Amino acid sequence: MKVKQIAITTEFIKLDSFLKFAGVCETGGEAKILIQEGLVSVEGETCTMRGKKLYPGMTVQVADDETQYEVIGGVR
Repeated sequence: MKVKQIAITTEFIKLDSFLKFAGVCETGGEAKILIQEGLVSVEGETCTMRGKKLYPGMTVQVADDETQYEVIGGVR
């Protein structure tokens, strides 16, 4: 499995925004569908909350994607 680190410059980022920012999907609508269909995992657990706050050190995975995305950076 490939790990791709995605740097943020804020304290946290919401899951739907993160998927767009990381280039997993092109629009917020696509992100919403992926999340609602249970195809996104945060820290290994399926997450259906679009507004889930992601902090540095957390990981995200999308079904059928060989890449695990790790949130890095941020201001604490």
